[in-house]
Amino acid sequence: MAPVFTVNSVQWAAWMAAFLWPFVRMLALVSTAPIFGESWVPRRTKVAIAALLAVVLGPTLGPMPDTPVVSAGGVWILVQQVLIGGAMGLVMRMVFAAVMAAGEYIGLQMGLSFASFFDPMGGGSTMVVARLLNMLAMLIFLAVDGHLLLVAALVQSFHILPVADAPLAAQGWMVLALAGGQIFSTGLMLSLPLVTALLTLNLAMGILNRASPQFSIFAVGFPLTLLAGIGMLQLLMPQLGAFLAPRFSGGLDTLARFAQLLRP
Repeated sequence: MAPVFTVNSVQWAAWMAAFLWPFVRMLALVSTAPIFGESWVPRRTKVAIAALLAVVLGPTLGPMPDTPVVSAGGVWILVQQVLIGGAMGLVMRMVFAAVMAAGEYIGLQMGLSFASFFDPMGGGSTMVVARLLNMLAMLIFLAVDGHLLLVAALVQSFHILPVADAPLAAQGWMVLALAGGQIFSTGLMLSLPLVTALLTLNLAMGILNRASPQFSIFAVGFPLTLLAGIGMLQLLMPQLGAFLAPRFSGGLDTLARFAQLLRP
């Protein structure tokens, strides 16, 4: 007679906790991180990726708390995992936000502020130049295996900050706020060469207009600025990968520091 496989309620609750709590953190990161969390990725695909990661990596994450899932403590742990995973995805999203900011600065100087369209991911209008740089940043992120390094950082976060019902420390959220402040400085550093060149061109045309009033600055200035901006963008593109690779590495380092400072 074949042996009977029985499962009691305690074992079932332990299995459910070992899957559910890591799954929630992974799903929160997948929903907010670049590449995985884009609007063109179906929701079912995001859930499937998080579930696959939880099934594969769950047995390697160590023991989970004895807190029942269906309890006040279990709900508190779920909320913590959502906050941790969402914040980790937001840290990497800030690197791409800096690229978008650079595109906004460049498009404004090129006179393309009117050339915008609705961005479903950001929920607002985005300049064409900003969208172009963002797509190039995503391709570079995939080329340097950033998506795999992001998954590795997620797994490492479970060893640095294991699932527990203890309150999170406030220092980690300060790291998140400081990382948000880097959006403007990084975007300005990326766009500074092109913005400086276009400002110099506008200054030269302004001086020419004062020296020769019959010179129509409005008829010549816009196409000249646009052509100069396109030429500068062509020179900027080959340097984009060398500029963004250290920023991606810095974002991954910020993830580790964020998880370490959240430990109570």
